[in-house]
Amino acid sequence: MRPKAALCLALGLLGAGLLLLSACAPVGPDYTPPQTKAPDAWHSKLQGGLNGQSQQAKELSSWWEALNDPTLTSLIAQAVDSNLQLKQAMARVRQARALRGVREAGLWPTVDAGALAELHRDTASGDTGTIDQWYSAGFDAGWEIDVFGGVRRSIEAAQAQLEASQANLHDVLISLTAEVALNYVELRTYQNRLQTAQANLKSQEKTYGFIRSRHEAGLINRLALEQARYNLENTRSKIPDLKSGVEASLNRLAVLLGQAPGKLSARLAAPAPVPVPPPSVAVGVPAETLRRRPDIRRAERQLAAETAKVGVAEADLYPKFRLFGSIGLEAVNSGELLNLSTSGAWSILPSMTWNVFDAGAIRNRIAAQSAVQEEYLLAYEAAVLAALEEVENNLTGYAQEQLRRQSLLQAVDAAKEAEVLSQDLYVAGLINFDSVLDAQRSLLTFEDQLAISEGVVTARLIALYKALGGGWGALPPNPPPAKAPAKK
Repeated sequence: MRPKAALCLALGLLGAGLLLLSACAPVGPDYTPPQTKAPDAWHSKLQGGLNGQSQQAKELSSWWEALNDPTLTSLIAQAVDSNLQLKQAMARVRQARALRGVREAGLWPTVDAGALAELHRDTASGDTGTIDQWYSAGFDAGWEIDVFGGVRRSIEAAQAQLEASQANLHDVLISLTAEVALNYVELRTYQNRLQTAQANLKSQEKTYGFIRSRHEAGLINRLALEQARYNLENTRSKIPDLKSGVEASLNRLAVLLGQAPGKLSARLAAPAPVPVPPPSVAVGVPAETLRRRPDIRRAERQLAAETAKVGVAEADLYPKFRLFGSIGLEAVNSGELLNLSTSGAWSILPSMTWNVFDAGAIRNRIAAQSAVQEEYLLAYEAAVLAALEEVENNLTGYAQEQLRRQSLLQAVDAAKEAEVLSQDLYVAGLINFDSVLDAQRSLLTFEDQLAISEGVVTARLIALYKALGGGWGALPPNPPPAKAPAKK
């Protein structure tokens, strides 16, 4: 057969293989996404500005803008640009995309090019012998026809893994934006608590000075002086812990922004108020949240990948069909190698292999992969329940903390009045100094709790936005790959 005829035969076999491939459905189960019935409405009572209206996608994707804090917005933008965990998630997406390409390549033939020149001399007879020459050049091709769909199922699994990696990237982004905002709120809360403690310390220093003057004048006994002193030092003892909290929050923010600890100290050293939540927050319905949350999407795509892998395992039960071939030139000297009429050569070798006995290893691998599929189905169901729980807890927590904050506001107002009255009554000699101390301690306690509660209200809202699946809007549509460090 001439090379042209051989080529036609090879193309015919290739076409027949493709026709056979398209006619056969892949083995293994076809994936059907699990049908999850979400509650019609949230169990928690919507109060404190919460409402069941559908959340606008744009507002939810960049929820931090509703807090109207330019510093926070700037910090989140920097974190998205420089956070190392986010860059790792981007790299995993690129890796999954490349692995899908590797699986897709399995559908097509592989072709190798090669050339050989061989010189051989036989001196067994004792004389100088003769030199034999052999030259060849050509292409070798191999192709495993995916008759039963093992390769197609592996591509399906790789595609699902890619989509799971993309969902994981969005999950990391949502967690990052929330983490930056939570640490920023924590920083401002510590700074406000520190200011409160320092203001109370100054007030108590004045009281201590007044009591000491009266003691030195012999108007009061030493007990009142020592009581004023321990009250003063007790307040002073709170300040180092609050300063440590400020530094820890600054350091954590710096790391989230991909910077060394301490880099943000100068920029954020000046105290500022905790961002105030908007008066109204739309939370939508549970079904909307389940569709938005990337962790649920990731769990569903992982389930799809493991389902496809059952088909990959089942394909090993069936025969494998391969087609090998080569076409090229062969000659006994270099001058005749390019003479196509005499040097042309080709070969076609179809083959079939079938593992007829393996002591049940293949079936056990199928059973094992089916169990993995079941595990990921349960993981998906657990992710749905965990998402609903997270939202419900934060709905309740946000509303109840606002009620707590209102009570603390009233308590602080009353404590301020009581502290002033106690000072006046003590100077007038109508009450003893214990009442003054009690009023000062109560004022510091209530003001500190109020500062904490103001931070918790905003933190609860941030956690609620995260639970609702918000925060994906900070990521560029096509994030660039990380640059390799320059060589020195």
